[in-house]
Amino acid sequence: MFKVAVIGASGLLGRAVVRELAVDSAFEVVPTAFRHGGGATRVLDVRDAQAVQAFVDREAPNAIVLAAAERRPDVCEHDPAAARALNVDAVRNVAAAARQHGAWVLSISSDYVFDGTAPPYLADATPNPLNAYGRSKLDGERALLEGADASENALVLRLPLLYGPVSASTSGWHESAVTSLVPAVVASSQPGAPAAPMDAWATRYPTFTPDVAFVIRELLLRCADGEPVRGIAQWSGNEPMTKFDIAERLAQTLGVPARLQAQPAPTDSTPRPRDCHLDSSRLEALGIGRRTPFDAAIRAVIDAFQREGGKA
Repeated sequence: MFKVAVIGASGLLGRAVVRELAVDSAFEVVPTAFRHGGGATRVLDVRDAQAVQAFVDREAPNAIVLAAAERRPDVCEHDPAAARALNVDAVRNVAAAARQHGAWVLSISSDYVFDGTAPPYLADATPNPLNAYGRSKLDGERALLEGADASENALVLRLPLLYGPVSASTSGWHESAVTSLVPAVVASSQPGAPAAPMDAWATRYPTFTPDVAFVIRELLLRCADGEPVRGIAQWSGNEPMTKFDIAERLAQTLGVPARLQAQPAPTDSTPRPRDCHLDSSRLEALGIGRRTPFDAAIRAVIDAFQREGGKA
């Protein structure tokens, strides 16, 4: 059986990966979380090099999926040292420990390594991040791939804006920048409420975490078959949307008469790229990939959240 450690298994993407792998008898899954363990989930602070080494020594996984990260651009901008500890140093810790055991490592990166001026971006396009988050993710890529030995047994998987099933018992709607718009959309539909301002400047490509988890499972199967994908790959949804567009689609799905105000110029204090569309052709050429239409996926997310008792 092929043993896979999923680091950051309590997060939005990590949960999807664990669910996807759990139904495949080819895998033995060892999930980790930063704070809350229990059951099969081990507690692991990935920033602690000794703890990471001890974990890898003990579990001896065949592959590691590193999904833990500081993904909030504003947080990274205000505390770049803390962001680098998770997005760069932690990657280096995992890479070093994995190398000793010959484990393949898949580390998640971001479309924000690009400046958004010349999409679509091929995997070998020159990065030029605009903010501390993008710089930390780019340095994390380099931490994983630096040295011939590392690059021979590792893959950076760049992803854009993610959304997926959220839990009312954790961060709820705010776990993704897509679903975090739901409360504002609903509030704007109330009688007498002001219109909700929504960015109509930057183009995003919302990508469903169960689809990414499917891609990761396919990559792990190739690794288990002795044909690991190495270097840098990218996966992205193919429906371009601004936040304003996303909010309109959310309102339609929720069935509420939202009042939305399009903002044609950027208003974020942290600089963000305008359009970082990632080219996914490398994985597509390998026959790897799945894209769930946004309307169907967001309907499933909202329905599941509401069944759990969550409210907008």
